[in-house]
Amino acid sequence: MTYRCVVLVKQVPDTTQIRGKAMNEDGTVNRAALPAIFNPEDLNALEMALQVRDRHGGTVTVLTMGPPRAADVLREALYRGADKVILLSDRKFAGADTLATSYALKCAVERIGAFDLIFCGRQAIDGDTAQVGPQVAEKLGIPQITYAETILSLDGDEIVVARALPLGREEVKCSLPCLLTVVNTANRPRPPSVRRAMAYKLAATPLEYGALLEAWPEFGSPEALEAYLVERGLQIPVWTAADIGADESMLGLAGSPTKVLKINYVVLGSTGSKEIPPDDEGIAQLLQELAQDYIL
Repeated sequence: MTYRCVVLVKQVPDTTQIRGKAMNEDGTVNRAALPAIFNPEDLNALEMALQVRDRHGGTVTVLTMGPPRAADVLREALYRGADKVILLSDRKFAGADTLATSYALKCAVERIGAFDLIFCGRQAIDGDTAQVGPQVAEKLGIPQITYAETILSLDGDEIVVARALPLGREEVKCSLPCLLTVVNTANRPRPPSVRRAMAYKLAATPLEYGALLEAWPEFGSPEALEAYLVERGLQIPVWTAADIGADESMLGLAGSPTKVLKINYVVLGSTGSKEIPPDDEGIAQLLQELAQDYIL
């Protein structure tokens, strides 16, 4: 049996590079002031989906919601092995909290059509709420397995997953379709393929045609560029609120009951020390802690 996998990913501000005015006066993140990266645990989710496709066959469709520049993470997903990518972009999505975000993603997943598995990272490093994945599952009316670390078996319409919990490990059996939120210890994401990077280097959304024509003036016109991209499967589709049939009152700031009341800037100082044993085990533990804190 083959599996239709959907992966929900997010382009996030690199929280290790905070500088300047990182927040707007309305409490939303000033994303233009920070470099943007592929949310780390979403890479683990993508890798898990790719492994399912590699072992069982099927497709991997990657979906992200964000401004036009969020197409960068979709290109990276293509370089790593995704079959299809979709950008969900509309000014009506701006300022969304987890409730409004999960509603928009739910509508987009429904437009994608039939699916067997949805993967997403446990949480994003900009909000750290771990709410969007479970909320999408709830809105779709499907079961969910959070903190997924290993797929122990996948047979027909049944999956068995090992969950990584703070005090141990739990094995869960679930029927498909279902949604998995994936932790950073699940796997080591494969690097982008040079061959695929060359094949998809011109992959772009219609929102990027202007910049692409500046870099490649030989295409001559947006119409000629679009025809070239469509013919070769390089056009990244962009879906708006209207395209996914969303209720606009449930999107963006209007559909977001969560508001930021106050922002405190905290300066961390050294309050203690920890001795690391000078052996392989001590060094391995140190590296693991640094990776978990996204320092490495």
